[in-house]
Amino acid sequence: MSAFDTTELKKFPKEPGVYIMKDAKHKVLYVGKAKNLQTRVKQYFAKARDEREMIPYLVKQISSIDTIVVFNEKEALLLENTLIKRHKPKYNVLLKDDKTYISLMINHKHQWPMVKLVRYRGKPKKDGLYFGPYMSAYAARQTFDVLSKVFPLRQCSDHELKSRTRPCLLYGIKRCCAPCVRKCSKEEYAEHVKGAIQFLRGRNQDVFNDLKKTMQEASENLEYERAGALLTKMKMVEKVMETHQSIVQQAAPDSDAWNLYREGEAIVLVQLIFREGRLIGSEHYHFDHIASDNTELWESFILQHYRAAPDIPQEILLPVEISPIVSEILAEWHREKPQFLCPKRGKKKALLEMAEKNAKSQFTREKQQQELKEQRLLDLQDVLGLDHAPLRIECFDTSSISGTDIVAAMAAFTDGAYDKKRTRFYDIKTVHKSDDYGALREALRRRLARAKDEDDLPDLIIIDGGKGQLNVAISVLTELEIASCDVISVVKEASLHTKGLTQERVYMPSRKTALTLPKHSPALFFLQCIRDEAHRLAIGHHRKKRGKKITKSALDTIPGIGPIKKKRLLEHFGSLKNIKAASDEELLSVKGVTQKDIDQIKTA
Repeated sequence: MSAFDTTELKKFPKEPGVYIMKDAKHKVLYVGKAKNLQTRVKQYFAKARDEREMIPYLVKQISSIDTIVVFNEKEALLLENTLIKRHKPKYNVLLKDDKTYISLMINHKHQWPMVKLVRYRGKPKKDGLYFGPYMSAYAARQTFDVLSKVFPLRQCSDHELKSRTRPCLLYGIKRCCAPCVRKCSKEEYAEHVKGAIQFLRGRNQDVFNDLKKTMQEASENLEYERAGALLTKMKMVEKVMETHQSIVQQAAPDSDAWNLYREGEAIVLVQLIFREGRLIGSEHYHFDHIASDNTELWESFILQHYRAAPDIPQEILLPVEISPIVSEILAEWHREKPQFLCPKRGKKKALLEMAEKNAKSQFTREKQQQELKEQRLLDLQDVLGLDHAPLRIECFDTSSISGTDIVAAMAAFTDGAYDKKRTRFYDIKTVHKSDDYGALREALRRRLARAKDEDDLPDLIIIDGGKGQLNVAISVLTELEIASCDVISVVKEASLHTKGLTQERVYMPSRKTALTLPKHSPALFFLQCIRDEAHRLAIGHHRKKRGKKITKSALDTIPGIGPIKKKRLLEHFGSLKNIKAASDEELLSVKGVTQKDIDQIKTA
């Protein structure tokens, strides 16, 4: 039964607006919109139960319902979107705001344009021509690699372009036409830029024809070496064209086809992305505990997804019809009004069916991965003789060189998977010499004292080391009066941090001797992954700390060069060596740098 008094429903307004469901602690559980608030909210408590599986769980938790009345349905949809982002309710669809996009960019207004791989959030800057976004960094790099082989554009920075006196290695292997030392004319370079833009816009046939024409001319002029190079480029473009032809095509404007697969509490949404008539990629989104029906889900999701998207297609195919207000809102945001279609037959219906198959396939794959993770934890519980499966695991390792810059890292694993958000790094402050035990003790104290205060203790603590390190961990747990955490230490054969099958030793408080696991044990492999991740993090943090120290000692000793100028100089020149080698004119081009600063840099 719900703690909410249903007699209050009679007092609810009948105007359009938003309803906010809260639990006993006033935490927002769900935000919804309605044309008629009273009628819509009553449906949650009606005897004829909603078929959505999450509704009974949601209703049991409701303690109060707030309402906000607005003038129309459009305002209700916008307010719902704003409140979902603000409160992040458990039972609403919520997209993360940290999504980044990767594209290829040509700074076409530059004297000597170049192609760059760039990452950005939201819409790209207006500093060049952007092509993408690509579905993965791998796909973008593959395209970039083909592009650099076919069109020999520069890949060096503006500083290198100005300061070079001879061509670099890329010129020797025909990957750059060396505009830095004027090995090509501006007209020739402009042709390469034009070809690269055509290629990225998908006009591969035009690029192929231009290369073929140039090759024939070179052959007629007896320039056989150049003709051979052009033939190689033609084959690369032809291969790209064949790949594109094998991908699903549709004779329609740019469009996205969406569908979902729903099972129990889980939902997977899939987006098939069609650009210039062909399928160029797909994305999927997984959500749990969603109380929205399919129409509400799509309206909320579509607004969140396309609000920050870099581009919006002309057509968006959906399995259900949604309010035309969504299209109006997107038109205000993007100045482009997409057409929402819910096809019932034909090719576009087939695209929706393909998206649904992909959603089901992705759901099955994720379900199998989750089952594998659960099995890992059960295997670990069984092998180590734990009372319960270790859903939360934290592994500690320390790193230093000759007792300097001592650091520690904690790799966190949640539900059998690496949990980056919970990972922590520690700069050791109380130990100033080679004392691994002291460094480990400090890191454990700092982490576990805080975890105890926040009621955030892990189920299992793993220490990278032997019996001595295990004893340190036991002493810290005893000191902090923590009895709920299991603890073990894992040490590699001969203390080697090398990858591959090795004979591991696991030390446990309940055993006098080390536990040796078989080399092919799944539990051993999982422990190795956890321990190696902690070791990798510790080493990486130590290197980063040393690098900062070196940079600091080199630049911060120069009078007048503060943090902001230092950052600008390093971003512009890349290193202290390049800064000292730069001319006065080049240094003055950096914002904030004065002649007095230059004199200090030259004499440092």
